[in-house]
Amino acid sequence: MPKISDIQETPNPNAVKFILKESVTNGVARQFESIDKAQDDPLAKALFDVGNVVSIFYMDQMVTVEKTDDSDWDELLPELAVPIRAAASVGGATPDSPAIGGALGAVMSDDPRLIRINEILDEKVRPALMMDGGYLEVLGIKDNTLNIRYQGACGSCPSSLTGTLMAIEGMLRQEIDPELEVVAV
Repeated sequence: MPKISDIQETPNPNAVKFILKESVTNGVARQFESIDKAQDDPLAKALFDVGNVVSIFYMDQMVTVEKTDDSDWDELLPELAVPIRAAASVGGATPDSPAIGGALGAVMSDDPRLIRINEILDEKVRPALMMDGGYLEVLGIKDNTLNIRYQGACGSCPSSLTGTLMAIEGMLRQEIDPELEVVAV
């Protein structure tokens, strides 16, 4: 049962980040964008069951919850704390829980740029996104187009689709390939 260490606002006004004292995963990111997709995940299902929840993202000692526009954090936060505190702590990832992102992520490709791209993202981008309650998944690379997906608070944050995306593209163009295009899907 993880205890909540802190609750932090994110740049996305509809998302908050719960910082936990124990891990709910070990390096495995989990993203759920509907209650239907969360049916087999006890923590995500319990959070959606609270109501007024749009998406759930959690990894290690962080749980990010995005609410509906018309709901109020003052009413919602105490209700969300209950299933988070009741969640099981873990000592390691389960075999059926694939890791995403990172140099050892689930994306398979023969393109040697992909390993270096993930290294750069792990060093310079993902830590900052995690500070804001989000994450970045690399979906794949084809020709000169890198497809990514923002997760957690970053998934619906306006700045992730403009400034952050342009910064990532600029960084990767400078360090990997000047013709590289980064597309958020």
